[in-house]
Amino acid sequence: MIIIDIRKRIKTYDGFNLLQINTSFASYSITQILGNSGVGKTTFLKILAGLITPEEGNIIVDGETWLDTKSNICLAPQKRRVGFVFQDYALFPNMTVKQHLLYGNNDARYIRQLLNLGRMENFQEHKPKQLSGGQQQRVAILRALSTKPKMLLMDEPFSALDNALKANLIADLKQLLTALEITCLVVTHQPFMNGEFAEHSFELE
Repeated sequence: MIIIDIRKRIKTYDGFNLLQINTSFASYSITQILGNSGVGKTTFLKILAGLITPEEGNIIVDGETWLDTKSNICLAPQKRRVGFVFQDYALFPNMTVKQHLLYGNNDARYIRQLLNLGRMENFQEHKPKQLSGGQQQRVAILRALSTKPKMLLMDEPFSALDNALKANLIADLKQLLTALEITCLVVTHQPFMNGEFAEHSFELE
């Protein structure tokens, strides 16, 4: 169980808003995070990852305290075992696809599994500038999975993929998340329908 009770002031186009979240998520599930632009969806993911610290609040993940502002506890990002798929991909321009995955894991068998998952076997020696937007997006997803994270946070992860590739990737990704017992939160402007990927929904207002 993931228990969250946080408050964070966020800057918006017309000033500041207060991001307040008091909820819980089931472990090993996939939840889509919905909401209008500017409500703090990406900020919420970054708070979970430890990249942003809220003014006050608590985050407890499977009994482990990640954040307790009153007790001055804030677990470092590398100790949270979180994989993050950034909306802008954040790939390293000087590294090949395979090097991106090896950066997080040197298990050759698992790396091959990830390359197959993303249909990237024939592009493993390519660098980001040699890849299409959809291919770069897949590499970002695979890199986040390479460390076998406890939690996978995804910010609009399928926006650059065509429908056929998206459907195949989603099906394989769901199987992998289940097998590795990874909790996944995914920010999207286009809700998944009929359990296509996410099992639950949470809307920020």
